[in-house]
Amino acid sequence: GKSPFFPGLEEQAALLEDPATHLVDGQVLPQAAPPLSSPSRSSPHSQGSETGERYSRKVFVGGLPPDIDEDEITASFRRFGPLVVDWPHKAESKSYFPPKGYAFLLFQDESSVQQLIDACIQDDDKLYLCVSSPTIKDKPVQIRPWRLSDADFVLDASMPLDPRKTVFVGGVPRPLKAVELAMIMDRLYGGVCYAGIDTDPELKYPKGAGRVAFSNQQSYIAAISARFVQLQHGDIDKRVEVKPYVLDDQMCDECQGQRCGGKFAPFFCANVTCLQ
Repeated sequence: GKSPFFPGLEEQAALLEDPATHLVDGQVLPQAAPPLSSPSRSSPHSQGSETGERYSRKVFVGGLPPDIDEDEITASFRRFGPLVVDWPHKAESKSYFPPKGYAFLLFQDESSVQQLIDACIQDDDKLYLCVSSPTIKDKPVQIRPWRLSDADFVLDASMPLDPRKTVFVGGVPRPLKAVELAMIMDRLYGGVCYAGIDTDPELKYPKGAGRVAFSNQQSYIAAISARFVQLQHGDIDKRVEVKPYVLDDQMCDECQGQRCGGKFAPFFCANVTCLQ
């Protein structure tokens, strides 16, 4: 679930939902994150592969017939194993129909996801399965599983990961893989050695945030100076927010603890003229 590379992104992700709570002189103060562990160079999700797990138990389904309800969606996918159907704001909306023609399938077992994928038709790297509703028969709907190994990507294994050269990226589109985030940021700023997509611990599904580690200060400064980056990849074209990734046990860079009584410095000014 949580990346062993950069723990504690929930706190920073919460910031994006309400940035006003951390404004000081117009600067967003990234909230502190717990200490950074050094990455093992094997895939951080290798512990999942021992049990044969390759996918999140949460699967996106798009292009559903407009008149299909929750029970009919469940019935369409029940042959792969027990599941629950969900969509954004489902609890509040009291609607029985997914409002935007997409939903999430939450399977009880990961093996159900593998069976679902095996039953799909593949076209142009996209997976489809035919689903029927009261008025539409056999409509191909898109099935988009999340592969666990896509959550982390090491571009340069020779470089140690330095939290002081790492950025937090908020608002990452959910289908984007770590390798794609790494390539986009490397194309824009150079020097990327690692990228990770933050996933929720239970379902291991992307939460819409990520982090990118650079090998040099210049690339790092260029990325946070931009504050916003246009992520363009395939069908995706989205503006995302880039902020320093800050740890809560860093000594003050300015005085090394001399003038502040050794207090840790969890706050960090994102202005490039300051950066401390």
